[in-house]
Amino acid sequence: MTEENTVDIAKLKKYEAPNFPQSEAWAKVNAALGHKVISKKFKSGGYVVMIIKNAKRGRFMEIPCGPVIDWHKKSAIKEAITEVVSTAKEERCAFIRLRPQLLETPENLEIMKSIGAKLAPWYLAAEHTVIIDLSQSEEQLLSNMRRQTRYEVRRADKLGIKVERGNSEKLFKEFHAVQAETAARQHFIPPDLKTLLAEREAFGKNANIYVAKTAEGEPIAYGLILVDGDEAEYYEAASTDLNRKLPGAYALQWKIIRDLKKQGVKYYNLWGIAPPNQPNHRFAGVTTFKKGFGGDVVAYIPAHDIIISKLKYAPDYLIERIRKKRRHL
Repeated sequence: MTEENTVDIAKLKKYEAPNFPQSEAWAKVNAALGHKVISKKFKSGGYVVMIIKNAKRGRFMEIPCGPVIDWHKKSAIKEAITEVVSTAKEERCAFIRLRPQLLETPENLEIMKSIGAKLAPWYLAAEHTVIIDLSQSEEQLLSNMRRQTRYEVRRADKLGIKVERGNSEKLFKEFHAVQAETAARQHFIPPDLKTLLAEREAFGKNANIYVAKTAEGEPIAYGLILVDGDEAEYYEAASTDLNRKLPGAYALQWKIIRDLKKQGVKYYNLWGIAPPNQPNHRFAGVTTFKKGFGGDVVAYIPAHDIIISKLKYAPDYLIERIRKKRRHL
């Protein structure tokens, strides 16, 4: 596999199952954070988890990685969008932001146009990512890695770097503290502790924090892994200064990959890389690292908005355009 290789439409079925943003656990996370969550099933098949959010600029609906329907069946699309728009109006939302699990192809972008959706000024869930097929043997997974990545995995083993995992409240608090320091160094906004603890509560044993440590027990790198069904996500990360000179992050990922494989998880989603030809993108710094593990580069359609109130939507659109540019997203 080359770095430029992108999953084509023929592989869509491999990834079309929804990941955690359309799960019961994610609904519980958002409810715990004070958002109104509405879930509905459709007569034509499929379902949707709708999250109502109140921002300073107004009230809106989010549908990350959904609705979960047959997007190539017109009757299913019509029923889902009619139901979603009706709910948004009842909830007095200014707009609906959705990002279905559809690959970024001209045909799928046309589907978005057909439902009256326009390109959103802000992202929703990981639109560009790397997904590793865990059905392969450990030998094949290692072989698929970039040579330098494989070297760092082996170097970590020689250095005696160990990786532990757990989901205690104490560990989540430790992760939060280290991530705050990481965010200050790398200039991003981390989730607050309330959000992390809500994820721990809602996902239970399917939310784990991995920690790579030196042979002496000093922490190097952290990763929050969420598992839902057949897929796991590398959802959050953090690191100490030691990660600049030690291959802790490589040891971390290799341990996660092997653990997930043993658990029977089919796919590992590394959750977020920079789009092609965007060297200043916020995720540019981690893109080479994530691609090095040899998964498929996947590009989903970008987030789209269905406008309910043009008057209320206009200021939000302008502010988010400016915000996106400033944050290099």
